[in-house]
Amino acid sequence: MAGPVLKNRRTALERAQKFISTECFTDINLRGRLFGACYPVESLSFFLTPSRIPYETAVKRDFKPVKVGESFGPTWWTSWFRVTVTIPKAWKGEEVHFVWESDGEAMIWRDGIPVQGLTKEGEKTSYILTEKLTDEDPHSLELYVELACNGLFGAGKGSLIAPPDPNRSFTLHKAELVIFNRAVHELLIDFEIISDMAKLLGTENQRSYQALYTANKMVNACDVEDPSTFAEVQRLASDFLRQQNGESQHTVHAMGHCHIDTAWLWPYEETIRKCARSWVSAVRLMEKNPNFIFTCSQAQQLQWVKCWYPVLYAQIQEYAAKGQFITVGGTWVEMDGNLPSGESMVRQFLQGQRFFQQEFGKYCCEFWLPDTFGYSAQLPQIMQGCGITRFLTQKLSWNLVNEFPHHTFFWEGIDGTRVLTHFPPGNSYEMKCTVGELLNTVKNNKDKGRVNDSAFLFGFGDGGGGPTQDMLDRLQRVQNTDGLPRVKQSSPEAFFSILEADTTMLCTWVGELFLELHNGSYTSQAKIKKGNRKCECILRSIEVVSSLASVQKESFEYPSSQLQNLWRLLLLNQFHDVLPGSCIQSVVEDAVKFYEEIQSGGNELLKEAIQCLLGGSVQETGKNINVLNTLSWERTEVISMPRLEGDEVLALVKVPSVGFATVTSPLVPPHPVIVSSQGNGSVLMENGILKVVFDSMGRMTSLTHLLYKRETIPEGCFGNQFVLFDDIPLYWDAWDVMDYHLETRKPVSQVLKSLEVVCPGGVRGSVRHSIRISDTSKIRQEIILDACCPYIKFKTEVEWQEAHKFLKVEFPTTVHSPNATYEIQFGHLQRPTHWNTSWDWARFEVWGHKWADLSEHGFGVALLNDCKYGYSVHQNVMTLSLLRAPKAPDATADMGHHHFTYAFMPHAGSFQEANVIQFAYNINYPLHIVPAEPSVSASSFWSAFSIQSPAVILETIKQAEDRKNALVIRLYESHGSTVSTWLHTSLPFKQAMWCDLLEQPLATKTLPITDFQIQLSFTPFQIRSLLLIF
Repeated sequence: MAGPVLKNRRTALERAQKFISTECFTDINLRGRLFGACYPVESLSFFLTPSRIPYETAVKRDFKPVKVGESFGPTWWTSWFRVTVTIPKAWKGEEVHFVWESDGEAMIWRDGIPVQGLTKEGEKTSYILTEKLTDEDPHSLELYVELACNGLFGAGKGSLIAPPDPNRSFTLHKAELVIFNRAVHELLIDFEIISDMAKLLGTENQRSYQALYTANKMVNACDVEDPSTFAEVQRLASDFLRQQNGESQHTVHAMGHCHIDTAWLWPYEETIRKCARSWVSAVRLMEKNPNFIFTCSQAQQLQWVKCWYPVLYAQIQEYAAKGQFITVGGTWVEMDGNLPSGESMVRQFLQGQRFFQQEFGKYCCEFWLPDTFGYSAQLPQIMQGCGITRFLTQKLSWNLVNEFPHHTFFWEGIDGTRVLTHFPPGNSYEMKCTVGELLNTVKNNKDKGRVNDSAFLFGFGDGGGGPTQDMLDRLQRVQNTDGLPRVKQSSPEAFFSILEADTTMLCTWVGELFLELHNGSYTSQAKIKKGNRKCECILRSIEVVSSLASVQKESFEYPSSQLQNLWRLLLLNQFHDVLPGSCIQSVVEDAVKFYEEIQSGGNELLKEAIQCLLGGSVQETGKNINVLNTLSWERTEVISMPRLEGDEVLALVKVPSVGFATVTSPLVPPHPVIVSSQGNGSVLMENGILKVVFDSMGRMTSLTHLLYKRETIPEGCFGNQFVLFDDIPLYWDAWDVMDYHLETRKPVSQVLKSLEVVCPGGVRGSVRHSIRISDTSKIRQEIILDACCPYIKFKTEVEWQEAHKFLKVEFPTTVHSPNATYEIQFGHLQRPTHWNTSWDWARFEVWGHKWADLSEHGFGVALLNDCKYGYSVHQNVMTLSLLRAPKAPDATADMGHHHFTYAFMPHAGSFQEANVIQFAYNINYPLHIVPAEPSVSASSFWSAFSIQSPAVILETIKQAEDRKNALVIRLYESHGSTVSTWLHTSLPFKQAMWCDLLEQPLATKTLPITDFQIQLSFTPFQIRSLLLIF
């Protein structure tokens, strides 16, 4: 008698779900039959080590017996296991797995080769010994398991982002041989897909009911005790899944991926092992699935694996040649998209693309940056200059306030360069290939009607792991199934080529891709921010001076290999969880160590280059000095001159562009600085350009631009006002500062030491004061006004011992403008000073580099700094963010002593006309003082390069990567204007030609050199590179 036709939807659906449940009825359901007989390992022994040691060292150590159920640790240690197994002969014809279930992350080694990564969190708990046991297969073998005492996401105490628990233990739960029932596995995948379609397609969809009734029939037909019934169940599933879509259905391009944070909740060293564990698992999948395509970014990670796992690396190269292991991204690491300098971004691509070309035979065509905290508006031009016209990310799906309006579009940078950009509509880079994810990909797509293809990145990510066989099996079943989008395993090249075939309907987004979240990361971990800026500056200086020395002195050898090593350390620290400061304490310690290595090694290289170029000795002290300027404009500044007696003397000097001056007698300032104490404890300073008054707390009560006769500080307001905010985000502590923190503003107003005069005037006037933030925190500051200087400089020291507080400094102004301007990489952009729309007020805290400016027609003010990145300009108040005090994931973040400098500069005319850009560079690149030869008796100067137009900045001078007889000169237009200008050089170059950012010539024709001059032209914010051959 036939069963009932009518079915209760809920009971039918739950019946199918419980039939494959991992929790309910596993003693009688299909899931409980996935594994057959099990067999214990023959022997199990281990040893613990606090270090991450290579396999060759580990196998020579003494192993002690251990049992399943025991625990190991503490956190970050490694436990090595020796496992001997014997497969029962009775298992002939069966698929046999070695099952290892433990806390932590593990790697299985066999015959000295890594063969499988394991982690419960990444759904990898077994290693296939044989797919069908034969008499010829080895039945007894020895394996080694390397267990890292940390989870896939580190070891946070109580929550994901909490500081690591240093004493966590990691338990071995299972180590055994099992028979794996492949037929049951296949049925489980079928049941999962069809029951999910029944559930998720919805009651209004006919296909949902077809799935429901099919799943019900499959349960009826399946006798878990009788494998002979499985064929009928598979037939039912196949008949359903074979029903195809129409031709108009959306196509999902599935690409295996394993986003691995180069450091985050675990240290750099652990990432090396994460890469190996993840990629060896991907290689195993490639062996079984010839259509499986895996995308991999970050040259640094591949370099690590090449060094530490050469056999695995050779396998990766083999599958790369087959087109299954595809390198993407083009950068050294997936760097932060906001804070690195323009030149650092170029070097990310230069080092990355050269590595991919050398190791894999081709440059990357796609920039791949799925998980960073915003994207600079200069990135499109930098990408294109490095051979990349496509961009993939998804992070803007995290926006807190506004939903980004596109998934596929053109992104246009500040210079007009456009790149084809795609955000996977599934809003993730670690899909699991479920029915729900496929449906959401189609549903979320904001470019319906314009684009009918989407990328779909699948595999466990962040902490590694990557794709699983289950994911691939799901994809295989739904390639063309009615009710779901079409699915194909694809490559970035294939996907973007389809998009490029028809772009007529695509929209264009102009300017930055601002992430409306994580804007506390512009300030967190101030030591990392300072280390980054200082190291960017020193590496530039080394390259400039070494380049000049290599051309001028035949005996000098350009330190190319040393510079590459130092640059790669800096680029590593620009990873998107390190430079933003959203990493654990041990990563911060490693980063600071790398900065110290760059600075110490860099200072030695700089010293050697200066000595070769200028002669003399850095140890000499005498009356005469050489003053070296690496910037491309003449500078008149106050310097400190060393003397034989050990004292230092302040002097005003003038130094030519990209050159040096030999100073035998300093300049006399046309208007000496005047410092006068007022009766109420305030102090007045004046230098002929500015007149400024500070009260006893160091607050600016008046600032007059003398030439323009303009007061800058509103009546009753204070410039240089320190303010403290409560800083308690919703969750992401080191990452986020929320808009409501602005409601907790408290001025810092308790004086520890009133204002006192330090330098009484002449070439410099300065005052000093200190104020109390709290019982444990204080500020000590020297305020400096130099002769001939248009800004006031604030040299600041802070002893900072706070919790969830945010320290800023404010400058209210008399300037009114609807927009403020912020320096970004190779240019600048404007952001509103009002909160008219949600897009405006979502930018309550923004990032910038060396300067920000607020100008009205004819007058403005600029805020300059030497190591800060967080800003806010709301209405007429300019604010620089100084220090935060988050407690996760690093409980010690920013605690301690800090030194930094900022400056405030009123100016007549526009910031371009006032040379704000140049003065910000000056603060970051101090003049180099070198004692001159004792025989020098007259002042002299020498300039290697100068540029006629102040709009053009000479950013970089370096030796070309592949030719020692050439220099690369990188320039950019900084004003936002079209410029024709001349580059003058005193160096004996024979040829000049344009090249791209990878230093490849753009044309065979050389540029004319006339009287040591080359004519150049620029469009707004254009970056151009010259190859000068000598």
